Order: sequence, then C-alpha cells, then structure tokens
Amino acid sequence: MRVLCTVEEAELENDNGHPIDGVIVTCTRCEATAESFGTSEASIRRCFILLREQCDEQNFYYADEDEG
Repeated sequence: MRVLCTVEEAELENDNGHPIDGVIVTCTRCEATAESFGTSEASIRRCFILLREQCDEQNFYYADEDEG
C-alpha cells in the first residue's frame, strides 16, 4: 500500500550531544516516526526504509513532494 508521509526538517542531537540538521518523517497512517541526520533526499529515503522495517505491513512510503 502507498502511504503518504510528512517530512519535517529538525535539529537532531548526535551521540556527543551536538545539534545536527536532520529530518523527521511521520507516517500519516499510523503516526510512526523515523529520524535521519542530513536533509537530502537520501536522508528522507533512509527514513522510509526505517518506517518499513518498523511496520508489520510492507508499505511503500512517499512524501507529498514526490508526487507530480
């Protein structure tokens, strides 16, 4: 199933406690979230993979800006 996600840029904290730019991706179906350092498309795709690993279903995640 294709599931829409929201992507939010945020300041995340690394293992040393330093702030790093990143993304938080939220599934609009179940509200699960995944975080990745960086704000590139690769970081967003990594979050989609993390969401898929968390979910019991085999969903295909996408962000609104992927459409069109």
